[in-house]
Amino acid sequence: MRASRQTRARRRLTLLNREVLIFCRYRRTKHFRMKRDSFSQLCETLRSWLTRKNTKYRAAVPRIVTNLEYRSIAQLFGVGLSTCCQITQEVITAINVVVRPKYIKHPSSAEFREIVQGFRDRWRFPQVGGCIDGTHIKIRAPSNNSADYYNRKGDYSIILQGVVDHKLRFWDINVGCPGKVHDARVYALSSLCKRGNGGVDVPVLLLGDLAYPLSTWLIKPYQEGPGVTPDQLNFNSKLSSCCMAVERAYGRLKGRFCCLLKSNETHITFISQIVSACCVLHNFCEVHNKEYMDREVEEAEGGDEEGQQQGPQQQHMIRDALRRYFSALQKLVFSI
Repeated sequence: MRASRQTRARRRLTLLNREVLIFCRYRRTKHFRMKRDSFSQLCETLRSWLTRKNTKYRAAVPRIVTNLEYRSIAQLFGVGLSTCCQITQEVITAINVVVRPKYIKHPSSAEFREIVQGFRDRWRFPQVGGCIDGTHIKIRAPSNNSADYYNRKGDYSIILQGVVDHKLRFWDINVGCPGKVHDARVYALSSLCKRGNGGVDVPVLLLGDLAYPLSTWLIKPYQEGPGVTPDQLNFNSKLSSCCMAVERAYGRLKGRFCCLLKSNETHITFISQIVSACCVLHNFCEVHNKEYMDREVEEAEGGDEEGQQQGPQQQHMIRDALRRYFSALQKLVFSI
């Protein structure tokens, strides 16, 4: 009698775990970007969704880790080319539907208190709930509106905007804006901006670079040049050091998932889902893995500068208060 669909799915899960078990420690972390117990936990999380789909979902891992061609992955796992494509799409969808709500979410009040304390302890910057920045994900030139995706570095790309905490984990992402769009515009179109401007859900400060608009809850550096004061330069230095958190997070993300480093050949309609899944798995690894096993990719893109806002708005008063705080702190250190 032919085995039931559920029985065949259970057999595949058993085979998957057996394959992971026989990997040595180096090969396992190299190919799956996580330790055995973490990978097993991920399998269990996805089990209910993917057993229903009858999916050999281990085949999707090399695609997002290395950007390996579908044909090579199909040969590696003994499945057809079309089946490999289907499996990858099902796994990516499952990660975004099942795992993302748990691992990328707006922090609770208690979690924000922990984040604020973490930034204060590590970078001595008060009242910070996250650092925001964008990064470009290279893509093949789309057949439609390709000029919109051509960025200032001469590549076709989409933009990932992320907010990270003191542990280099994303708690907000926005994926998919064409590469030509300025960081400030990406931010303005995001749900994060709408929540912040509506006066809800953002009880602490975010830190960003000069590309972002200064607001009562998003603080950026002073424009440097003629007239800049030593206090302002000191403030800029402190803010820049703190914002290394988001640059390091992107470095670790791309170090883990090399598909984000190469020009992605996937259809434009699905690339955003892949990027989102990579961010989810990055957080999963940061939560469950005790050490980072891959090299970080240096992130030094930097945003284009926007015109400076003028006038005694409240946002300028908040930034000036922070500047005075660091100035007083510096004087206190030198007086000891």
